Amino acid sequence: MDNDNIQDTLVKKLQFALRNENMDEFREAFLELHPYDQADFFIEIDSEDRLKIYAYLSPKEISDLMEHIDLDNTEPLFTEMDPTFAAMVFAEMATDDAVDILNELEKDKVASFLTIMEKNASDEIKQLLHYEEKTAGSIMTTEFVSVYKTQTVKQTMEQLKKEGPDAETIYYMYVVDEDKRLVGVVSLRDLIISDEITLIEEIMSEKIVYVSVADDQEDIAKTIRDYDFLAVPVVDFQKHLLGIITVDDILDVIDEEASDDYSKLAGISDVDRPEDGAIAAAKKRLPWLIVLSFLGMLTASLIGQFEATLNEQAILAIFIPLIAGMAGNTGTQALAVAVRGLATGEYGSDGKLKLILREASTGMITGTVCGIVITIIISLWQQNFYLGLLVGLTIMAALVVATLAGSLVPLIMDRIKIDPAVASGPFITTINDIISILIYFAIATAFMGVLL
Repeated sequence: MDNDNIQDTLVKKLQFALRNENMDEFREAFLELHPYDQADFFIEIDSEDRLKIYAYLSPKEISDLMEHIDLDNTEPLFTEMDPTFAAMVFAEMATDDAVDILNELEKDKVASFLTIMEKNASDEIKQLLHYEEKTAGSIMTTEFVSVYKTQTVKQTMEQLKKEGPDAETIYYMYVVDEDKRLVGVVSLRDLIISDEITLIEEIMSEKIVYVSVADDQEDIAKTIRDYDFLAVPVVDFQKHLLGIITVDDILDVIDEEASDDYSKLAGISDVDRPEDGAIAAAKKRLPWLIVLSFLGMLTASLIGQFEATLNEQAILAIFIPLIAGMAGNTGTQALAVAVRGLATGEYGSDGKLKLILREASTGMITGTVCGIVITIIISLWQQNFYLGLLVGLTIMAALVVATLAGSLVPLIMDRIKIDPAVASGPFITTINDIISILIYFAIATAFMGVLL
């Protein structure tokens, strides 16, 4: 039997157990599933069935599956739980995961849960809640193993057995001095192959890569990617060890940042989700559409300024969509290259200059080739070489300018500390429409003598 059939059988067994309120049968089948599959089943059923599950499972078992549910779906789940049970679930979760969910809830609900929660758990959560969102402090976990450099290997192994079950990772332990400052790192492998009486400071590595508690999560993702770390330590300005950020947290960050950049490139305030209603989706799209409509009116007013030219040569109007469309498309292509490079950290100061020069050259090549092709096609179609030359020259100039705009705008935004993805596709397209139309009618005005 393949995995899909096994999953279907288990799901039917779970549904049957819920309908018949058979707790033992439900628990047996449910706990056979991976937490991800548990979460998938959990989110698909109605609230009435979930209320039964809250009675069947322990707070720890619920916390395991909650860590696999999208943040946008967690608020209604915790709202429908009994507040005391919800507080117990938060207490069982990894601190950083609990903080991520609490940041999505209303402040009065957060205060209520923290008041009910056991003091040790609430203190750890409060410690992370005050950090600014999307910084190292907000995504780090305080569940890690740190050791003193004066400990022996034997003492460290005993500590690891005691603290390891609650730690996010045990493959690396971070070494601190008597003032809790980070001084080194030691791997589990180093401990296993060393003599029991060996001091930690003798086998630790002092070459440590760490991040500051205020660093942006996107920069941390690049650090973990570049160094292939499983985790990275987080320190304050005096290098006191505060927590660690693990690779699984960074995968969530990468997904979040990619979704954020995608939404901005699409010209919406946030990514539309399948569960969003029409009104919610419209709210996300309307702000940019309204801004772009004003820019569109500017385009219309520019065309109006050349009304006399159009009256004399009405045929010029039929090429406006061609010119504006090609300029918009090439600008969006350059924009995508620039934003991706900035997001992945590929460009240093020299890299940015090379990008501009490359895009300028690309614009010249594509503009020249397209211009020549368009000139030939229109000359044969309209039996008018000068009209073909006019549109061809416009295409060539518009593509060069549009390509440069697509690469320069995000670079300028990055320079002034604005997210380059804000230079969205629709925004660049509209700007290039305006520029290409100006170029078109400026050249057309100069050609009026030979077109008549």
